[in-house]
Amino acid sequence: MEPVQGNALSRKNGLTGIGLIRSLEKAALEIRKNLLTLCEQQVMHIGGDLSAADVMTVLWQYQMKYDPESPKNEARDRFVLSKGHAAAVTSFNQAAIGCYNVADIFKEYAGDNGRFAMHSCNLINPHVEVSTGSLGHGLPVAAGLAQGLKLKGNTQSRVYVVMGDGEQSEGSIWEAILNAVHYKLGNLVGILDCNGLGFDGTIDEITALGDIADKYRTFGWNVTEVDGHDMGALVDVFDHLPPATFDKPTLIVCHTVKGHGVDYMENQVKWHAGRLSAENRDAAIAQLEKAYAQKWEVQ
Repeated sequence: MEPVQGNALSRKNGLTGIGLIRSLEKAALEIRKNLLTLCEQQVMHIGGDLSAADVMTVLWQYQMKYDPESPKNEARDRFVLSKGHAAAVTSFNQAAIGCYNVADIFKEYAGDNGRFAMHSCNLINPHVEVSTGSLGHGLPVAAGLAQGLKLKGNTQSRVYVVMGDGEQSEGSIWEAILNAVHYKLGNLVGILDCNGLGFDGTIDEITALGDIADKYRTFGWNVTEVDGHDMGALVDVFDHLPPATFDKPTLIVCHTVKGHGVDYMENQVKWHAGRLSAENRDAAIAQLEKAYAQKWEVQ
């Protein structure tokens, strides 16, 4: 297998420390601005896209081994979006590493023949590993991919799967949790976007999860909890992942805020999905740019 390197320009340029974190924060800001611009163009799942924006930026633009020019390279890391409605934040991050142009996403999103939609489809987009949208199915598929890599003797590649906290009540999730431990899938990394809100209410109102991190630990997973909006903490978690040959699957619980960065969207169920006016889009982008500028002044 030909080696595939990590994607981030920050990594290629040898950035470390605050320079690395700053470059990823700037990348996440651009992702958020693109999401808000798309949300003025189309109805989309903006709340969950914004909550996952930071961890998705680190994953795609820093961590994963993936060659945009060779999407089926056997040495690649695999990615499964179990939280299928976060397709837009995935697409914009893929564009950031060269899979396609950002303009393509705006042009084709939700079109009859477009590669981009509310849920990813691998029949029309070669950079989508698995078509997703029916919640609870991504982790079982990811576990199967991880087991397949082990059977083929691939000891370098990992399978990353991004899940929502709402889908943790699905029985298929827990079957996969058990199987991943049974088959010692250390090459499987679950990323849980834990923003506390589902489509029609809070997680506690619908199916309370309790201490979800402790539940995974009890089932035998290696679990790390992190502030999902702290870029430095996210980089540190990925830098210290066990090797793919480890004997336990890993879960990264990212504590996030739905609609993060836009005050009237944060922790609001109604912004699970929606569409912005041009005025509200401009105001939201201005708010984000001001918040990031203030953060960088402190840094």
